[in-house]
Amino acid sequence: MSQQASPRGTFQVIADALRAQINADPEMAELPTVAEVMDVHGVSRGVVLRAFGVLQKDRVAEPVPGGRWRVVREGEQTDRRPLAERLADVFADDRLEVGATFPSASALCERFGASRPTVTKALEKLEAAGWLSEGGQGKVRTVRALPNREESSSS
Repeated sequence: MSQQASPRGTFQVIADALRAQINADPEMAELPTVAEVMDVHGVSRGVVLRAFGVLQKDRVAEPVPGGRWRVVREGEQTDRRPLAERLADVFADDRLEVGATFPSASALCERFGASRPTVTKALEKLEAAGWLSEGGQGKVRTVRALPNREESSSS
């Protein structure tokens, strides 16, 4: 920001610039990092976080685990359930039976857009519930039991 710019409202100017960037790029799925916005606009972390807060209030962006912010597009449906609950849907969606091979962690990362550690933690919850055999490096997980709909929606 230039030296003449008022510190009051600077976060709003940054929010407007980010909103324009989002509108100009329909493929944009994630906001720049806080550090990137700080560098570009020459402002503090607090100012950037306030700008991100404006975008969140306007339902243009939302925080995601790991300190990142994702763009929210109008009409876009997002499943906000914990990943373990969404993975429990795989049993029915893929019509898996007891003894069937469960999708690999890599395939689940791609399918759900989640990191490997996040998928691994969710898979461990399904193992602890007794629905999957224990996995590990090079080990294929298999279905041990099928969750019923009440269990998968309340766990």
